[in-house]
Amino acid sequence: MGRAFEYRRAAKEKRWDKMSKVFPKLGRLITIAAKEGGIDPDINPKLRQAIQNAKAENMPKDNIEAAIKRSLGKDADTMVEIVYEGKGPHGVLVMVECATDNTTRTVANVKSYFNKSGGSFVPSGSLEFMFSRKAVFEINPKAGMNIEDLELELIDAGLDEIEVNDRKTVVYSDYTNYGSMHQKLEELEIEIIKSNLQRFPNTPVVFNEEQLIDIEKFLDKVEDDDDVQAVYTNIE
Repeated sequence: MGRAFEYRRAAKEKRWDKMSKVFPKLGRLITIAAKEGGIDPDINPKLRQAIQNAKAENMPKDNIEAAIKRSLGKDADTMVEIVYEGKGPHGVLVMVECATDNTTRTVANVKSYFNKSGGSFVPSGSLEFMFSRKAVFEINPKAGMNIEDLELELIDAGLDEIEVNDRKTVVYSDYTNYGSMHQKLEELEIEIIKSNLQRFPNTPVVFNEEQLIDIEKFLDKVEDDDDVQAVYTNIE
């Protein structure tokens, strides 16, 4: 598929690997979830999801418990989730999801990354129609389970597709079906390794190798920010 594709894939895997190992970022999501719905994961689905994802990345139990306890403190009162939208180098479209206790600091930092790269912010909501938001579940199917049979079981819960490769099995549905899909997988007693909401470009754009290098440098700076949880682009 060419050097540009291989470069992009390697860079993307490197960035996601880096992101997944930053325990403070995972801890913030646990704190926010516990603040919003209570500290009992059995009755707080969002917290259960956040803990599940943290465990999938081998986050220590002590770190998880500390993050839950922080939700009971005063500092948690200012913790919020926020999305910034903009255009980066070479016109790449970017959505930045953040979890922060200081929006003034966060917006200043993220905006500076865009400005220094020659990009800029766009009004909130401008890029929503350019991306589809989906619920994504990485699962561990039961031994011997037929994937076609599983597809039939999950259709009523809002299944879009199931992706299977040598490393993992992933279930996709519209983000509005997150709750019903999660419940159905649990009813079928299928292990959910991790789950979240992700954004996918509706019209992916191909960039050349030189452009990708500039874009990757920009994305690295954005993702290195402590307040940034995830970054999505319209790169093919």
